[in-house]
Amino acid sequence: MATLYLQDIRKSFGPTQVLHGVSLDVADGEMIVIVGASGCGKSTLLRIVAGLETQTSGQVVIGGQDVSGLEPADRDVAMVFQNYALYPHMSVFGNMAYGLKIRGVPKAEIERRVKEAAELLGIGALLERRPRQLSGGQRQRVAMGRAIVREPKLFLFDEPLSNLDAKLRVQMRAEIRRLQRRLGVTSLFVTHDQVEAMTLGDRLVVMHGGHAAQIATPMEIWAKPADTYVAGFIGSPAMNFLRGTLSHGGVVATLPGGVSVPLPGRAGADGNEVLIGIRPEHLRPGVGGLSPVIELVEPLGSESVLHGRLPDGSPLTARLPGAVHPEGALALTLPPESLHVFDAGSGKRIEAVA
Repeated sequence: MATLYLQDIRKSFGPTQVLHGVSLDVADGEMIVIVGASGCGKSTLLRIVAGLETQTSGQVVIGGQDVSGLEPADRDVAMVFQNYALYPHMSVFGNMAYGLKIRGVPKAEIERRVKEAAELLGIGALLERRPRQLSGGQRQRVAMGRAIVREPKLFLFDEPLSNLDAKLRVQMRAEIRRLQRRLGVTSLFVTHDQVEAMTLGDRLVVMHGGHAAQIATPMEIWAKPADTYVAGFIGSPAMNFLRGTLSHGGVVATLPGGVSVPLPGRAGADGNEVLIGIRPEHLRPGVGGLSPVIELVEPLGSESVLHGRLPDGSPLTARLPGAVHPEGALALTLPPESLHVFDAGSGKRIEAVA
């Protein structure tokens, strides 16, 4: 087990800069999930930690040691890849044992570690099989077992569940979280899936355009997103954003169509343009609010997701409990305590002052 410290990591490929000074301090045994859309720099950051890419500038410190100039084999990290990276001609035992063999670990110790990891992962009966004889979930367990037997300071996961079907993904992410907590190994997990991020991480790093847009616990990010990108990325369906103008001493926002909504506190000077964010699940039926024309209803059994448009053409999504069958327009209220206020220019969060 070890701590991880990243200081001002920057990376350029020729004239293109893909990481713009990312810093991160990871505690011993912590599970950090790096999440973001494709091309945001999350996998590049992980590969820099592993030593598979070299940063343009900045430091990588593992367990108090600056490893920025070390080869991957000298960093004492283990990586689980998206495509499993198993040797097809080797058995499960051979795949799990290979890294230990090339390090000169005694045969008896190799056998002990492999069997312990196999039992931990529920693949003890599969040690003589080849990868082609395994299901996707079993291959993923073998890849994890290969990492576990090395007893590394740091686990690195690069979208390891993306090749699995939806049901197996749910099962495997629970398995990964259980194992990580049991083993207590400091871990970085990269994904583009926000559900994986929310359920796996002690803290999240939300990446956007090569920057760490926000680093916080999953619930902190959900409750107080730092900007409109984070607010729109975390949450499903995505947060609604409505343009408004402050009035009444900055405690009211006038929305398109002349609808005025009270805010949770003073958000700025009268006349300032803001973006009002509200999550679909926080909209409630009621008079005196918004009246979107409903274009599509997605019935999900215990709830319904409604997609509509406001009179000015702005889209609006609501998630309401139970079966809902509106015809035409539906009146929705915006509870003040559920509103998020963002600067209309920068997109940064504005903390309303009571």
